[in-house]
Amino acid sequence: MGTITGSGRSSPYSDDMSDDESYELLGFDNVLLPVGDLGEAVRFYELAGFAVGFRLDEAGIALLKVGGETPGILLRYEETLGHRSPPWPSPRVWLEVPDARAAARALGDAGIAPLDEPASVATGWTVEIADPWGNVIGFTDYTKRPALARRP
Repeated sequence: MGTITGSGRSSPYSDDMSDDESYELLGFDNVLLPVGDLGEAVRFYELAGFAVGFRLDEAGIALLKVGGETPGILLRYEETLGHRSPPWPSPRVWLEVPDARAAARALGDAGIAPLDEPASVATGWTVEIADPWGNVIGFTDYTKRPALARRP
């Protein structure tokens, strides 16, 4: 699993891929989130506990670190994007944390209201927040399935 191969069928997405070619999905690069104000977005995410890897105002981007990985969440300034509530359904990015309920308390203490109370899921707990532009970030743990959790 994780390797995509050509099917031999005609598809608008496979014009350049034959049955002899394949590629493997290796992992995430960056997750891009549009924001209407780069400075406001950076302040919001710093309050939410993210560290800024870099910020290039002239390019309208800032990278938020996620764990020890090089890829992260890339905030990208979009001039016409105003504040909005998250549409439902909307894409969500969930990040693993040791304890989602503790994350919810810390976010609340920082003035960031969760979209809802932490919810029990099959692997543990999850809580979500939305930035001012409706991008939804979830914090989830593996407290019910610790064998699946990342190791610090």
